[in-house]
Amino acid sequence: MRVRVEFTTEPFDLDEAPRHAVVAREVVQAAGLDAVDVGPFGNTAEGGAEQVIAAVQDLLRDTLRAGATRVSLQVNVVPADAEGEA
Repeated sequence: MRVRVEFTTEPFDLDEAPRHAVVAREVVQAAGLDAVDVGPFGNTAEGGAEQVIAAVQDLLRDTLRAGATRVSLQVNVVPADAEGEA
């Protein structure tokens, strides 16, 4: 099964990326997920379910340690007919 995670960390800082946001990006980029897209207000990544779940665990632990006060995330199963489109 393939899944997509979308997430943001807070608090926001429009002048400079906060440490927790940098850590979040580092976690998903190091997790070996594909279709990783990081942006100033939201991030997405796709991969196998077990791989994404492991990355989410690391993401939560590491961003909270780095000062995040809120982590919002959504995990969706990627329909089998859309897997080749990512």
